[in-house]
Amino acid sequence: MQQPEVIKILKKDLNFDDLSIEKLKKFSELVLKENQLHNLISKSTEKSIWFRHILDSAQILRFIDFRLSSLADLGSGAGFPGLIVEIFNKNKSFHVKLYEKSPVKRAFLNSVIKSLDLRAKVLGDINNEILDADIITCRAFKKLEKIIQVSREIARKPHKLIILKGQNAQEDINKSFKTKKYHYKLEKSITNEDSKIILMQIKQ
Repeated sequence: MQQPEVIKILKKDLNFDDLSIEKLKKFSELVLKENQLHNLISKSTEKSIWFRHILDSAQILRFIDFRLSSLADLGSGAGFPGLIVEIFNKNKSFHVKLYEKSPVKRAFLNSVIKSLDLRAKVLGDINNEILDADIITCRAFKKLEKIIQVSREIARKPHKLIILKGQNAQEDINKSFKTKKYHYKLEKSITNEDSKIILMQIKQ
């Protein structure tokens, strides 16, 4: 699935407007340009960036309540999904925070924010920052067990977890819930029939 088809889905199913689409186009160009110097995304996915990265990230918008105040994206990397959420966001009271330990990737994220006139804030390693958000997202951060540990020990509560996972999502959940169980839902990914989106409410 290439750019024109993805844009149709973004507009029809996820309610992206024309301005947001233009920013996504510019964002994808910036990612591909930077990827020639630094490994932001896999080289094998460059030609399918709109499907593999932009749409895959944008699908979590279905589970975000923008009436809340903030979202934290852990291990934001090139900005997936955090910058996709920020590009879509129309609520000035809703703040997107991008946590990334790599100085190179932080510099890239800040350059994109400036170039696209976005309001997202870039922070460093979660172990050195305050993790204070209503929603926490991650796409290629760490194993589920580690994400839950961070959520339980570092993050402010209550919060919602939105985690993009592969085909082993249920198996990962079973391993991670050995000592404490949390309420969760598994949603189907629209970009990969074997992948899942894990939704969890962490209350304490």
